[in-house]
Amino acid sequence: MSGGIERIGVNPRLSMAVVHGGLAYLSGQVAIDSGGGPVGEQAREVLARLDALLAEAGSDRSRLLSVTLYVARLSDLPEINGLWLEWLAGAAPPCRTTVEATLASPRYALEISGVAAVRGRLPPAVRG
Repeated sequence: MSGGIERIGVNPRLSMAVVHGGLAYLSGQVAIDSGGGPVGEQAREVLARLDALLAEAGSDRSRLLSVTLYVARLSDLPEINGLWLEWLAGAAPPCRTTVEATLASPRYALEISGVAAVRGRLPPAVRG
């Protein structure tokens, strides 16, 4: 840990999450395994990736403060919204922005980034 900053999932280009000042900043998550597949499969995978990253950062979906959804096609939004509401399952919804965008690969239908509050103190060390 450097100056109270913890970096999770570090590679030469980015950190998957950065925790500082009681907040976890999450890099955009995409459907690595189901990219190119149906939007519903991709959305489920992205939400599962968010859950895993939030847990590693010492948080969970109920502590999300803000998210940005980048969607390749706004026509997919009704299906994505349905899965989003299931995933929130009654938790207080975060602030949310949705943007239609060209994503890093045409295989991806969706990317989600966000900011969440963390619980307590995380273990020291930079993890990669």
